[in-house]
Amino acid sequence: MLGMWRGRRKLLVASLALLFIPALTWLYLSVGSFQVKPLPLSPLEAQSSMAVGRRGEQKSLELRVRAVEEENHALRRDLSRTPRSSPARHPNSDHHGNQTRNHSEEGTGDNEGQKSAAVVGNRSDCVQQPMVDKCETIHVAIVCAGYNASRDVVTLVKSVLFHRRNPLHFHFITDSIAQQILSSLFHTWMVPAVKVDFYDADELKSEVSWIPNKHYSGIYGLMKLVLTKTLPSDLQRVIVLDTDITFATDIAELWAVFHKFKGQQVLGLVENQSDWYLGNLWKNHRPWPALGRGFNTGVILLLLDRLRKLRWEQMWRLTAERELMSMLSTSLADQDIFNAVIKQNPFLIHQLPCFWNVQLSDHTRSEKCYKDVSDLKVIHWNSPKKLRVKNKHVEFFRNLYLTFLEYDGNLLRRELFGCPSEADHNSENLQKTLSQLDEDDPCYEFRRERFTVHRTHLYFLHYEYEPSTDNTDVTLVAQLSMDRLQMLEAICKHWEGPISLALYLSDAEAQQFLRYAQGSEVLMSRGNVGYHIVYKEGQFYPVNLLRNVAMRHVNTPFMFLSDIDFLPMYGLYEYLRKSVLQLDMTSAKKALVVPAFETLRYRLSYPKSKAELLSQLDMGTLFTFRYHVWTKGHAPTNFAKWRTATTPYRVQWEADFEPYVMVRRDSPEYDRRFVGFGWNKVAHIMELDAQEYDFVVLPNAYMIHMPHAPSFDITKFRSNKQYRVCLKTLKEEFQQNMSRRYGFAALKYMTAENNS
Repeated sequence: MLGMWRGRRKLLVASLALLFIPALTWLYLSVGSFQVKPLPLSPLEAQSSMAVGRRGEQKSLELRVRAVEEENHALRRDLSRTPRSSPARHPNSDHHGNQTRNHSEEGTGDNEGQKSAAVVGNRSDCVQQPMVDKCETIHVAIVCAGYNASRDVVTLVKSVLFHRRNPLHFHFITDSIAQQILSSLFHTWMVPAVKVDFYDADELKSEVSWIPNKHYSGIYGLMKLVLTKTLPSDLQRVIVLDTDITFATDIAELWAVFHKFKGQQVLGLVENQSDWYLGNLWKNHRPWPALGRGFNTGVILLLLDRLRKLRWEQMWRLTAERELMSMLSTSLADQDIFNAVIKQNPFLIHQLPCFWNVQLSDHTRSEKCYKDVSDLKVIHWNSPKKLRVKNKHVEFFRNLYLTFLEYDGNLLRRELFGCPSEADHNSENLQKTLSQLDEDDPCYEFRRERFTVHRTHLYFLHYEYEPSTDNTDVTLVAQLSMDRLQMLEAICKHWEGPISLALYLSDAEAQQFLRYAQGSEVLMSRGNVGYHIVYKEGQFYPVNLLRNVAMRHVNTPFMFLSDIDFLPMYGLYEYLRKSVLQLDMTSAKKALVVPAFETLRYRLSYPKSKAELLSQLDMGTLFTFRYHVWTKGHAPTNFAKWRTATTPYRVQWEADFEPYVMVRRDSPEYDRRFVGFGWNKVAHIMELDAQEYDFVVLPNAYMIHMPHAPSFDITKFRSNKQYRVCLKTLKEEFQQNMSRRYGFAALKYMTAENNS
């Protein structure tokens, strides 16, 4: 009945429209020189004050005429379709034969003009829109190089994942830095129905390096030109995005626009919203040739199969060579060349509505792209000033961007139900392992934490390291959470060598850390510190996982395994490097022990020498570390002998020994079963001993523990009996594993534990 009523309503409206067309035509012609033009979308502020007098009457008439014309056009189109007994492919259907939705896609180059949102707003829900198959994979290509771009692109990916309802396939054109960062990030993110491929940008440099480019994006800003050659030959279409893009809608809406391409249209672009290509920004401004205002390449729809047939490679190369003879270089990278090609071949372009690329650079007319929040689709921070750009609504856009910037990425691990997905072996193995755990086990949460995959962003800040030629270099390794951030500057002042840090933070805390680091002259002056963000998940502090993350990204032959609340003595970095040669660390399995001390004072005159440290020990300003609560942890260091020692001396492993040591980079990792507080370092030292490492105490080295509030985990250990019971259980299981792995030699660990 509903379908029959809709059919009768359409026929009735069509009949009324046909009756009123002559009268409306008379009204239209009586206006004289007045012409009906496509209505631009208004800014967010109401423009009602302008609708007065004759001008208001013309505006009202224009709206009424346009409304009836568009309604009539839609009805004629619907009535012209003849029903068939068998399902037919819709003219806008995808390669699966599923119709694709094109939500609010007015005025995309099909000679209908851009319709006002006010006209179509109430009608769009009534007209059936084609839809994208919910299981169709959407392909997205992004050029991303370097540390900063790798960090920025995560916000773009979050905004896409937040709105998406389709499987996604990201194609990243990256340098080696971005590939390392992003491959690790997506591997540990484990988002369902998301596939990622990488393409080596270094192999593409020769394709575009001959083009002089003044744009800040450098050579990577030209690589979108060679996507037809770079991406798989069977990939037919792709959405290309800059890294400074934020989505405010489902990317499937943009994917659906491909089905509106006609004739030889192969490029979908939004008109440039600045006057750059008009050449009137300043005196003697001479831009590259462009069609009208030109087009912005921050968002591109590429029909790859058609582009290849049109011999796109030769097309853009010939154009670039010809224009460079007079222009000498590009100012806006690939955008100049795209526009020069379009100027010569206007039939290639399918113009997208400007809300698909609201450009927030200075001197733009982006306010004309939207009337209200629902009009916003894609926000483009295409200015070197980024969030500090001039725009009357910049606060709203900035808040939207910051929402995704600080959004918990773990919440984006949403399943897409009803779609077949490729088997993810890592995810399947994880689920299989977790299913074998007993959920009724009182220590289930401890055991589960060992297998939790934490989303990890390596090298969150810029990193530079030049390898030494003598193979003695050593990296300080530590881990921390937000409450220990204040230690970073002090450690950087005490240790001039490379540092590898794993930071356990939420997404919001990661941004707080970024602001803190960028505001610190000490931290910004150091390029040899690798900051690796491990995002929070679960109820335990994964201390040994963090240590392992920091260890895996040590680029020196040796590493000094420390904790963030210790300050190494001044000059320890050089002292350890000299010890490498003196103690033949390269060929021998040795763990060099740095004696640990502590102070209870928040303000300490840090000792500049061993003699000064001994004086402070005698005065009671310093103490041997944990002498009053956990003597066994450092007793084997033999502090009495250290006081007078002038040469390195060897010590034997004893139960609960947990010194801070320098070892080779290939030494064993920490055992992940130990989380929070308790036995995390003890187990590692035990494993070093099992692998026959010699413990050698350095006579002129020391480090000092600085006071701080107790951690949440040590508080939980002290107050929760079940916590202590589970830790004891995990210890026993670890020792049993040691005996199985190392045989008879590992029996001493069981005996020592029973006697301790």
